[in-house]
Amino acid sequence: MQTHSNNAVLYTSHLTKTVNTVDGSLTILHDISFSVEEGESLAIVGTSGSGKSTLLSLLAGLDTPSSGTVHLMGRDISAAKEDERAQIRAQHIGFVFQSFQLIDHLNAQENVQLPLELKGMPRAEAAAKAQVWLEKVGLADRLRHRPKTLSGGEQQRVALARAFVTQPDVLFADEPTGSLDEVTGQKIIDLLFSLNQDSGSTLILVTHDMALAKRCQRQMVINAGTVVSA
Repeated sequence: MQTHSNNAVLYTSHLTKTVNTVDGSLTILHDISFSVEEGESLAIVGTSGSGKSTLLSLLAGLDTPSSGTVHLMGRDISAAKEDERAQIRAQHIGFVFQSFQLIDHLNAQENVQLPLELKGMPRAEAAAKAQVWLEKVGLADRLRHRPKTLSGGEQQRVALARAFVTQPDVLFADEPTGSLDEVTGQKIIDLLFSLNQDSGSTLILVTHDMALAKRCQRQMVINAGTVVSA
């Protein structure tokens, strides 16, 4: 039975994730089915430990479910091998991590151009495109700075530029303002949505911040591994 429209860029069916612990098996996610339309913005909301970051990892193909399926850009990524999932991520996905995940020995421009080079773009062209995106996020004067010399807000802006530089079909963001102060966090939120609207990417983010969640077109609340409202 089809539970999604033809415009869905991502949909899940009866998604479950169970892990083994010293106390036995633990079900983190239970029977989750939903879809996300092209260009839509969705906030996945829940308290700490509700399973929302685990869900995001499954949606992005960074992890595989115990049962159920995840379809992304028409492909069943839950059944794909790791190298296939990596290829799909490279072609279609941008990811903003809460901890930024910048590479310490690369400067801001090199961090942003890396995903373009991994896709085969010539270095000079990738560097030029990275510079454009760093200018968009207000870091034109920080191109040569390495992550340790940047503030938390600046590092997050580098991470945003890196996520958007490939113009992904789907952008995932895991607590994108979680480690930032309120003023810097608000600037990052504004930037995230303006970049999202400019690029036309589908945005799926995880947050416990309801102000951020309400900026999205739709909110999905998870509690104890189950969708309680969507």
